[in-house]
Order: sequence, then structure tokens, then C-alpha cells
Amino acid sequence: MHYTNTDENGNVINLLIEMEKIIVRKKDKIILNSISFNIKEGENIAIIGPNGSGKSSIIKTIIGDYRPIAGTKGMVFRVLGKNRWNLLDLKKLLGTVSGDLQFEYTRDITVTDVVLSGFFSSIGIYPNLRIKPYMLERTDEIIDFLEIGHLADKNISELSTGEARRVLIGRALVHDPMILVLDEPTNSLDLKSKHKFRETVSKIAAAGKSIILVTHDLEDIVPEIHRVVLLKDGNIFADGDIESILNAEKLTDLFGIPVDVSKDKGYYHAWC
Repeated sequence: MHYTNTDENGNVINLLIEMEKIIVRKKDKIILNSISFNIKEGENIAIIGPNGSGKSSIIKTIIGDYRPIAGTKGMVFRVLGKNRWNLLDLKKLLGTVSGDLQFEYTRDITVTDVVLSGFFSSIGIYPNLRIKPYMLERTDEIIDFLEIGHLADKNISELSTGEARRVLIGRALVHDPMILVLDEPTNSLDLKSKHKFRETVSKIAAAGKSIILVTHDLEDIVPEIHRVVLLKDGNIFADGDIESILNAEKLTDLFGIPVDVSKDKGYYHAWC
């Protein structure tokens, strides 16, 4: 798949996501207002902002659930080098984990079948699906990689929220997507589950998978993430390397309240 570009020095770069002057409207409200940013292959990025800032809207635009307003002057929108996708084909190249998806898995489906269902973008496995041997082998590999083999025969409805979230990461990874998208991944998790989840994300990033993390919790930003985008009112408020973005001044301006920031063992912490 061709999705190369060049930087200002003429160096060739691979762009996974290209967004220039993207406007998205939901009903009568503009929810993304002339958004412009790119994501390079191998780059891990965190998107942070207050509730209603447009974080999840960016994700829904990338995965095809929302569509930019066509005909906007200067608009560029490409995912993996293409501006038109069959949604089923696109979802095979993206792995997404969200609270909404977890809500869909409140029924009795085994962990193995949940992970396997990632090949079909289905909720569980149905009799008419053609399951090939390599799919079963890959499912076992992912279950081993995520260290959830002890859960393989359990129903996802029997698991804790944290365990279920890790299983859904397996579902997202099983078809070897180009990008793993995590939308507010630690919502509803207790401290131990958050810690385990972040370890899992670090392991995935270290293995070379590009990650887009949407969160309002700085502690979700694992050390392998080096770029942060701040959103406010559907606009990009700041975009840059993590050291220049995650500081008290910028976060105070973003959230409109005094914020202090510290860093310990590669993780950032914020408090008011």
C-alpha cells in the first residue's frame, strides 16, 4: 500500500493518517473545526482534552463512522494513503478498543471466540463464518502475547472489566492492524487493572505497533508515547513532543483551572 510523503528536507516518510482542514458536523453543530495533523508510521500519539473537546470525534472520523464535510477548501483526508474506503476493508487495517465495544460483549462468548471475532469485525462467532487454520493459530499467538491464556475458555461476561478490556485488545490485534486505536481505555478500571492495562499497552508499543491513545488521564500515557495533541472545542490547542506539551502552563490553559504536573518513572501525573 502506497502512503509515502516527504518532509521539508525531502526525506521520505510514511503517513498513516493525513488530516488537513477537516471539518465535521453532527446535526447542526461543528464538532471538529478545521483540524490538521498527520500521524507517521511507527509513531505513538496521545490525544487529550476536556469532555466535549472532540477527542472521540477524531477517532470516529479516522475509522469512518464520521465523514468530513466534502468540498472544504484545502481539505485533505487520507487513511493509509487512500481517501475512499470500504468501511469493512478499513476496519480490517485498524484495531479499535472502546467502552462502547465492551458494552457489546456483555453476552456469553468465550475469550477465544472474542479474540477470533476480530478477523470478521463481528460480535462473537457465527456458524456461517469461514474460520481458517491460520486464524486459530493467530488467535492462540495473541492470547499468549497478552498473557490471558488462563482466561481462554471463560466467557467474557464472567471477567472483570480490566480482564475484558485486555481481551478486546486481543480482538483488535488479531488481524495485525496497521494502527491500534484506544478510546478512553481505562474508564471504569480499578487501580490494579489500570496498571496491568498500561503494561499491556507498553508491550504492544515496544513490539512496533502504532498507537493512537485518546484519554483524559495523563497516567494512561505510557513511556513509549512521545507525541501529544491537545484538543479544545473541536480545535487543536497544541501539538508537539510530550515534554513541551505536558506541562502546567499548557494544561492550565487547556482545562481552565490551575493544574500541576509531575513525572515519575516515565509516567506523567496531573492534579489541581
